[in-house]
Amino acid sequence: MTVKQKKTVVAAVLIVALLVIDQIIKIWVKTHMTLGEQIVIAPWFRIQFIENRGMAWGMELGSKLFLSLFRIVAVGFIIWYIVSLIRRNVKWGYLTMICLICAGAAGNIFDSVVYGQIFTASTPFDVAQLVPWGQGYNTQLLSGSVVDMFYFPLWHGTLPDWMPIGGGREFTFFNAIFNFADACITVGVICLLIFYNKTLSTDLDRDKRKGRSGDDGSENDAPDDETSDTEEVEASQASSSADADAATAAASDVAATTDTITENK
Repeated sequence: MTVKQKKTVVAAVLIVALLVIDQIIKIWVKTHMTLGEQIVIAPWFRIQFIENRGMAWGMELGSKLFLSLFRIVAVGFIIWYIVSLIRRNVKWGYLTMICLICAGAAGNIFDSVVYGQIFTASTPFDVAQLVPWGQGYNTQLLSGSVVDMFYFPLWHGTLPDWMPIGGGREFTFFNAIFNFADACITVGVICLLIFYNKTLSTDLDRDKRKGRSGDDGSENDAPDDETSDTEEVEASQASSSADADAATAAASDVAATTDTITENK
């Protein structure tokens, strides 16, 4: 198995594994907790079930259908990008971070596509139930809500009165509620910016130049194992041919010398 084949397998397994983990957590919360219910793990960590119709971290922007379509297009682009990265034989770490982002985006898309079709509505009084496809709480296309549950209120208190913004008001840090898919996206983006900023910038510049020139960029691609092996075989064959030629030349010299000695005699 070549390095590129290994990276293809690892990328696929990683994305699927993260998706499975994300869905196991969400389905458990959806089918065991009422909307708004909390499970206190520690003063700074709680499981709190909420649903949102927006993007990561509960943000809402535009219509639900638009956001779902945007997610699908984004995941399609990321998958294409992963394939191109594998072809170029990029570093393992960089590829892993892109896979994290892809898995996170795909996990939230799954909620939008499936949950409205197969679950009854979650309410503060009723736990959602699994139902046949098309009998869920929202059967419109791509209109399911995303399940969030992780809540880390690391600090809660009143801001000083002298602060120009929010002074004298109660404040909680960190107040966002998110899910495993959001965490995958966030970790992937942060690691890219911190550890692979140069690689990301170089790759984006490369794609821009490729788009302007219309070149496929193959001259910049790193050779894979099969190419390297072929080159090594060819080099070995060339070396063997050179050795054979040298041996033939030496034999000819010896024969010529022998003939000369014979003639002299």
